Amino acid sequence: MSGAEAPGGATGSAAAPGAILADLEAGRVRAAQPDEDAPGGWRVNPEVQAAILELFADRATRTWDLGGAFQFRDRVGLPVKELLDSPEARAALVAGKPWRVVPGGTSVRGGVYLAPGVTIMPPSYINVGAWLGEGTMVDSHVLVGSCAQVGARVHLSAGVQIGGVLEPPGRRPVIVEDEVFVGAQAALLEGVLVKRGAVIAAGVILTGTSRLYDLARDRVVVGTLAEPLVVPAGAVVAPGVRSVPGAFAERNGLALSAAIVVKYRDDRTDARVALEEALR
Repeated sequence: MSGAEAPGGATGSAAAPGAILADLEAGRVRAAQPDEDAPGGWRVNPEVQAAILELFADRATRTWDLGGAFQFRDRVGLPVKELLDSPEARAALVAGKPWRVVPGGTSVRGGVYLAPGVTIMPPSYINVGAWLGEGTMVDSHVLVGSCAQVGARVHLSAGVQIGGVLEPPGRRPVIVEDEVFVGAQAALLEGVLVKRGAVIAAGVILTGTSRLYDLARDRVVVGTLAEPLVVPAGAVVAPGVRSVPGAFAERNGLALSAAIVVKYRDDRTDARVALEEALR
C-alpha cells in the first residue's frame, strides 16, 4: 500500500455525492493515497471526505430488511455494502481471492473498498470511505473508522480500534501501511500513520499527538495536530510508562502510560506475527 494504487489507478477526483460510494468501492477514488511528495508519503483528498459528508446531510431514512434479525434503518445515501454480487466481488472471485465475511454480525457500509483476499471475522464494523488492501485480516470486534486506509497483508487483531475522520475535510485519516501487525485491543486514532512492517503490541494506544519513545534510536517521535504522529517502518511498539515530574508526583509514585519502540523488526519478530494461511 505504501506505493500501491487501486485497480485502474486511484485518484482524488471525487464524483458527485450520489456516485461517490460506487467510486470508493471500485477504488477509483480514495480518501488518501500514496504520494512520495506529500508529508509522510501520503496525500489527503479532501473532496472525497466532503462528498461523503454531503451524503450524511440527506436526513431521509429507509429500512433494509435482509431477513430474520438482520434489519437496518439508516440514511438513504449510506446503504449496506453489497458483498456478494457487486462488480468488486465478482472481480475478487475471478482473481481467485474472494472476500471472506464470516457469519456472526459484521457490518460493512457502502463506500468501503475491499481488495481480493480480505477476511473479516465477526463481529466487526467497517465504515464508509475505508480502504482495506489485499490479504488483510480483520479479526473479531474490530472497528475500522470512516476513510481509514489499511494496506495489504495487515493483521488487525481482536478488539482493535482504527479511528475515522470526515471533518474538517482535509484532515489525514488513520493510515496503516502494508504488512503491519496490530495487537489485540490496540487503538490508532486521530490521523496516526503507521509505516510499513511496524508491529503495534497489544494494548498500545496512539493518537495524533502522542509521543513515541524510541529506545532503539535514542529519540522521541512527536505528533502534532498539524502533523500527526508517524510510527517508523519496522518499529516494534510496546506499552510502557514514564515518570511524571514534580514533587507531588514523586511522593505518590505517579507515572503516565507511554508508547515505546523497543526494537526494530527482525526474523524473530516476523515469526511471532506471521499470519496462518490456513485461517485465511
